[in-house]
Amino acid sequence: MLNPHWLRTFAILAEEGSFTRTGARLDLTQAAVSQHLRQLEDELGPLLIRRPRKIELTPAGAALLDYCRDADHAERRLRQRLRQDEDGGGEISLITPGSIGLCLYPWLLELQSANPELVVRHRFAPDAEVLTAVLDNRYELGLVTLRPDDSRLTAQRFAEEPLELVLPAERDLHDWDDLVALGFIDHPDGQAMATRLLSRSFPDAPGMRHMPCSGFSNQIGLILEPVARGLGFTVIPRFARQAFARQEALRVIQCDTGIVDTLWLIHRAEWPLSARAQRAIDYLSQRMGKQ
Repeated sequence: MLNPHWLRTFAILAEEGSFTRTGARLDLTQAAVSQHLRQLEDELGPLLIRRPRKIELTPAGAALLDYCRDADHAERRLRQRLRQDEDGGGEISLITPGSIGLCLYPWLLELQSANPELVVRHRFAPDAEVLTAVLDNRYELGLVTLRPDDSRLTAQRFAEEPLELVLPAERDLHDWDDLVALGFIDHPDGQAMATRLLSRSFPDAPGMRHMPCSGFSNQIGLILEPVARGLGFTVIPRFARQAFARQEALRVIQCDTGIVDTLWLIHRAEWPLSARAQRAIDYLSQRMGKQ
């Protein structure tokens, strides 16, 4: 690796065009300036040609000067990014399951609107992808439904989310046969969620394996659309249901024995959260408290 002091001397020498002025600017002797140049030339070959009253860069010298400028720009970008974090600005990166993401993303946009120095980057993903993304430092914050057992991660309770049985608004529910008559609107976690919830409310029923399927969607924001149109029922987390625009078209059935999942906020344990991430957590926690 090239010595940064030598590189700085060379960059100033190329700018000043004089060993004497370079030494005065860096508080070095002319001999020290020549020594720095000689050290670089020992590694890279001839870098300049001395002419009366001026110096001329060789092609290698011009390439090294470009390198010095690139390094200077990179350092400035680094310092700017670090200053941004101290000021609470920069990127907020969050990866979450779909349901809670539908709830949080609009609030993050509210925070960004009030603080234009922030940039929001959010992704919907299942638990396994959330864990990998946070561990790989691709996202600073994540939410998962199961508390991770990994010493590299810090996990704290963030919210609780019940599973809900959702029917079309005009339909009643008296027994299992009413659900069979409607049919199930499935989704990637649909069978598992429905089994967890309905096996408690209907312990003597045949189970979801025998339930007719009336539709499927892998888009969290569209799962309730066929339910609202009277085409079937579904089981879905509460935050996803609350994000649906046409609440009047839905009917939420209160089950005798509910299922409530805890959502865990995770981030890397080895280093502190950025100021902007902590700012986002505080804001989202405040909004969650008003739900």
